[in-house]
Amino acid sequence: MVEWLAADGLTPYPEAVAAMERRVEAIRAGTARELVWLVQHPPLYTTGTSADDGEIVTPGALPVFATGRGGRTTYHGPGQRVAYTMLDLSTRGRDVRAFVHQLEEWVIRALSEFGITGERREGRVGIWVQRGGREDKIAAIGVRVRRWVTFHGVAVNVHPNLNHFAGIVPCGIRGFGVTSLADMGVPATLPEFDRALRRSFHDVFENR
Repeated sequence: MVEWLAADGLTPYPEAVAAMERRVEAIRAGTARELVWLVQHPPLYTTGTSADDGEIVTPGALPVFATGRGGRTTYHGPGQRVAYTMLDLSTRGRDVRAFVHQLEEWVIRALSEFGITGERREGRVGIWVQRGGREDKIAAIGVRVRRWVTFHGVAVNVHPNLNHFAGIVPCGIRGFGVTSLADMGVPATLPEFDRALRRSFHDVFENR
């Protein structure tokens, strides 16, 4: 069975990465179970393996951490649910593309419990919502796989400070906005969203 943990307070980003690294090695060695780790971070930006310097619009505004996950530049902060998924793909098909599709479906199903229709977009990573005549991003996805064990994961905007996204080009994609459940008029708490994540995780990853 997959273990679930929810961290209290705000988890410093370097500590989170170090903890994931240790857990990945333990899963690989067979000494620990797969893990979904739910955290919040202090306000910060992270840059993935495809990021470039121009994606930080306001240098020095917030700490920036280079990380080994795929993807480009994103924001993490209070009110955003970051779900780190440490899963063993050697027992789940060894298909990274299918795994990313499952992550997307996981978030889409969780959002649907709050009446929000999340959608995929070809060529634009993450989960998107229609806002009248525009599209806004509500969740980011960035993963890394080491010897078939995954880490990093998804970040869903529940009720973060959306102003912090103005300091970057989110995921390197220009011309689109960023939204949250709160911004869409859905007053969900993190524990409420966590319960939806857990239900949809079962449907997507365990009901096979």
